[in-house]
Amino acid sequence: MNVLVLGGGGREHAILWALARSPQAPRLFAAPGNPGMEPLATRLDLNPCDPEAVLAAAREHRIDLVAVGPEAPLVAGVADRLREAGIPVFGPGASGARLEGSKVFSKEFMERHGIPTSSFERCTSLPACAEALRRRTPPYVVKADGLAAGKGAFVIPTLEEALDTCRSLLEEHALGAAGATVVVEDFVEGFEITALAVTDGRTIRLLPLSQDHKRAFDGDQGPNTGGMGAYAPVPWGTDALRERILREVLEPTLEGLQEEGIPYCGVLYAGLMLAPDGSLSVLEYNVRLGDPEAQEVLPVFGGDWLEVVQRCVRGELAAIPWPEPRGHALGVVLASGGYPDAPRTGERLQGTEPFDDGTSLVFHAGTGRDEAGNLVSRGGRVLTVVGLGETLEQARERAYRRLEGIRLGGSFFRSDIGHGAHRDL
Repeated sequence: MNVLVLGGGGREHAILWALARSPQAPRLFAAPGNPGMEPLATRLDLNPCDPEAVLAAAREHRIDLVAVGPEAPLVAGVADRLREAGIPVFGPGASGARLEGSKVFSKEFMERHGIPTSSFERCTSLPACAEALRRRTPPYVVKADGLAAGKGAFVIPTLEEALDTCRSLLEEHALGAAGATVVVEDFVEGFEITALAVTDGRTIRLLPLSQDHKRAFDGDQGPNTGGMGAYAPVPWGTDALRERILREVLEPTLEGLQEEGIPYCGVLYAGLMLAPDGSLSVLEYNVRLGDPEAQEVLPVFGGDWLEVVQRCVRGELAAIPWPEPRGHALGVVLASGGYPDAPRTGERLQGTEPFDDGTSLVFHAGTGRDEAGNLVSRGGRVLTVVGLGETLEQARERAYRRLEGIRLGGSFFRSDIGHGAHRDL
């Protein structure tokens, strides 16, 4: 079986690794991929957001199944074009991808279907933002409507700073078209968790719960990022909590999609806030595996990932038994100096081999090669180093021990990933 994975980051490296572990021994391709993926897959030099280019490559290489990693190709309709040509795809079409592609659409969708989320207002001008902000109390939450690579959500302590953020989005076009419409919403206090699920459009199954760490620096300080580390499963993820997430959030979401005639096959990501009173609130939807959550969730998933993907595209997810998590994983992102605002690139990277040393994994994200063939940094988040263990503490110790042997000039990482994992909820 020939399988093509679209994307070139740490999430896609983890997807390829999980697919390669299948007893079916698929032949794997990655577009565009990165150097860390080369032992697993043949890299194809193409734009994963170009539907015609992806279709041409799929035909040339006789691809039997396409798994889409990032959100941008889904929003661009790549899955739709492939399905039109009869090629099975794990990932929603453009209509379903609006759950992530537009914050306004997702908030209004939740409102229509009674899915718990915070009160919000849609704003297209600075005066409208000012009115919406003045109706709220700090901290203020401002979000760009469109895709912003994980950098479009802001939690802001003062009204003046919130207005400045709205001005930068609407008038200074800091995020381009993504910020042409702004969502101002109520702040929700609590403990943030990631609920990843897979669905064939009729059945939905929950993957191990995880927690991401968005702020750049220790103690949840500094700017928001695409994610600086994660762990899975969360130690307090009881059967009762998982059942609530399914009943209150995921199943109503799938029912809402069905009611609106939106076909959906792939991953559904719900970023959740568990409030002090025990209530759940959806912060955001994503329409793909999280990054870096995929790098921890897939290693602890107890089943055959290729079989899961195949069953989803065939509409047969209900037919397979669902496994319990296998061990614990904790990942730490190694980031380039200056990330997230102005990451340094082109720095020599050493100490990444072996990829798998038996207790840890090194997933490549922003890596490339220089003219001499040396491994160098090519992005802000360069690697996710994942420790594996029978306990979360063992996984954490192994991740940080592995990081000690990796060298990248000017890089940094958070030293406190997983510190808040054990709590009394």
